[in-house]
Amino acid sequence: MQQKPQEKNDSIGFLAVALSVMAAFFGVQSRQNKERDFTQGNHKIFIIGGAIFTLLFIATLFVIVQLVTG
Repeated sequence: MQQKPQEKNDSIGFLAVALSVMAAFFGVQSRQNKERDFTQGNHKIFIIGGAIFTLLFIATLFVIVQLVTG
């Protein structure tokens, strides 16, 4: 089943932004999602999402290292 393409005025939702940020962070973003993000997304939301995800990733690594070494 094909989904209808969203209109250009529609913004993408929180879950789509979060998934796009995570996929881009790990380098597995699809071309279709990348194009959707650039045409429909707000760049500020992706920057904020990327910063939050990076901080969570660093905090998770810190906790894991503390658990292993402590």
